[in-house]
Amino acid sequence: MGATESRQQVYTLVVDVGRKPGDGLPDKSKGAALMCYASGVDEAEAVRETVAILKQADLAPLDVSGYGTLDERLSAGEEIDDEERALMERALAENSVVVAQMTPYFD
Repeated sequence: MGATESRQQVYTLVVDVGRKPGDGLPDKSKGAALMCYASGVDEAEAVRETVAILKQADLAPLDVSGYGTLDERLSAGEEIDDEERALMERALAENSVVVAQMTPYFD
């Protein structure tokens, strides 16, 4: 690994969040699933960073499912479109968490 090469990778995570006052979710929803791209040296770090950021945003993370890195997902036969790749590259460039999609849960 070269001196300028980053060990950071981007992980695809789906975070289930519950309800909390001020969370900004739709009134009648019971929670939501957030698809996130998070950078980290490993998946555990990406999960920790994502949970911390969501808590700072007044969300209530309950569970995190990891779907791997871009290379792992491609190896599994997934098709990753340009928009999704751009969001992953942004998470890596900014060393941050990008929430790509929010799907509220309703009864």
